[in-house]
Amino acid sequence: MALLRRGIEGWPVASSVVIGSSLGGFYATLISAQTGWPAVLLNPAVDPARDLAAHIGWQTAFHDPEASFDFKPEHVTELQAMALQQVARPERNLAIIAKGDQVLDWREMSARHAGAQTLLLEHSDHGLSDFDAHLPQLLRFLQLIEGVPDGTLG
Repeated sequence: MALLRRGIEGWPVASSVVIGSSLGGFYATLISAQTGWPAVLLNPAVDPARDLAAHIGWQTAFHDPEASFDFKPEHVTELQAMALQQVARPERNLAIIAKGDQVLDWREMSARHAGAQTLLLEHSDHGLSDFDAHLPQLLRFLQLIEGVPDGTLG
């Protein structure tokens, strides 16, 4: 979290937004709460300390099977210390949640982000493999485009 905070130092307060997926969605929720910026949350983790506690030890990086890292108990402790009980001003956020997420429970994500603008997908998956179909709604939420129908960028 300290690395993220240093990374966003100097970002323009009036025009910044944070976007995150899965564990990144957890961090995006925290940054949004601390800065007041809107957030786009893609299948956001709700309780990563609980969910990742079973993965302590050497792990293989998902996107690079040649890379590995040591996930330590203190990482779980750090995640526990960051846990939010309630999302501050959820109405300024967009949560895109897939019922077909095979990693996280969509009901838990929906409950944590109640009050957010929510796109609850009947299908899809943890990686939002159909992300491009939802991009127009995300861009409208960010006020980057207007009037583009879902499923097409026109």
